[in-house]
Amino acid sequence: MSSQSTGLRHWRQRFNALFQDHEIFIRTHGHVRFLRISAVWQKRVALIAGLVLFAWAGVTLSVFVNQLLTAGERAEVAQKEAAAEAAEARIAKYRDRVAEIAADLDERQAQLEDWQKTYFGNEALPEGAKTDAAAAEAPKPVETSAIDPRLPPEAQALARIEARQESLAARLLAAVDARATKAETAVAELGLDPKSLVRKASIGQGGPFIPWRGRTGRASALGKSFAALEGALFRMEVLERTLVAIPSGQPAHVLMLSSSYGYRRDPFTGQSAMHSGLDFPGPLGTPILAAAPGKVVFVGRRSGYGNVVEVDHGQGILTRYAHLSGFTAKVGAQVTAGQQIAKMGSTGRSTGSHLHFEVRLNGVAVNPRRFLEAKADVLEVKADARQRVHALAAAARAGAR
Repeated sequence: MSSQSTGLRHWRQRFNALFQDHEIFIRTHGHVRFLRISAVWQKRVALIAGLVLFAWAGVTLSVFVNQLLTAGERAEVAQKEAAAEAAEARIAKYRDRVAEIAADLDERQAQLEDWQKTYFGNEALPEGAKTDAAAAEAPKPVETSAIDPRLPPEAQALARIEARQESLAARLLAAVDARATKAETAVAELGLDPKSLVRKASIGQGGPFIPWRGRTGRASALGKSFAALEGALFRMEVLERTLVAIPSGQPAHVLMLSSSYGYRRDPFTGQSAMHSGLDFPGPLGTPILAAAPGKVVFVGRRSGYGNVVEVDHGQGILTRYAHLSGFTAKVGAQVTAGQQIAKMGSTGRSTGSHLHFEVRLNGVAVNPRRFLEAKADVLEVKADARQRVHALAAAARAGAR
């Protein structure tokens, strides 16, 4: 105990030695004043300063400790805020995607309904299996983010709508392919090359490239299945219009045929010559009829033919009626099959009253007999195609008004 008391006394003495009485002399304008600072007062000031310093240190330490304790919480809060912002961004992106898909589906539905109404009207589409050609050409359904099973119910609803659209597109493709196949068979039986006709028709396309933009304003596409359907519709329309353009109607109500297509003995020189049409003899003035619907593109005289009327039926098919005695149609007139366009005569290089009838395909004369003697099944397919083509033309005229 004595050593402890001695130690405390030692420190007390050292502490007291720090504080001594002090006198400060202050001289102002010749007057001298004494300012006495006692040791007790110094100790009190030092004690107060120590207490203030201790309090400041305590506050600083508590702030520091609090910062250490709350740093993890702030980091966690910041992480949660970042996660919330990322979630909001994903939700916004998802909503934009859903809106884009919905707009695309609306565009696709409108296109499907337009095709169905335009080409089939109230005709029921097939419900059964697709034809082999349609099955080969139809692509797999277009995959979109809406098909992801992890997405919310509204996205799943869009996926179901898309699946129904794909089913409708497949049924349309099957119906289009069936009609195109019938037309293709009929065209082939008439001696024409269906593939060549479609290929030549596809050459005359062009125009500036304007990307399709849906209702969202973004460039989009209708999908592979719609591209296949569009190609099938083009093929069907070319073949059916070709059937309609084929001149299978009798150009004159006469029973005799005086000269066929091909090589023959020339009636004037007796030498072998190429005859580019069929000759139908008949009384002078016999009505000459358009063999198919079309537009009159020439009325006048041609060397060797005499008086001539030419009718353009489209698809590169033109009919020529020669040796006429008179005209009943003018250039630019739209004529129907069986409509009178001229009168039989014997003008030009002719030995008597008759009709020289030619069919030209892309400027080259072909044998008209195969068109005039078409089989009943071919004519039936042509009649169906004619009704559809005329319905399309009527709809186009109504839309232009």
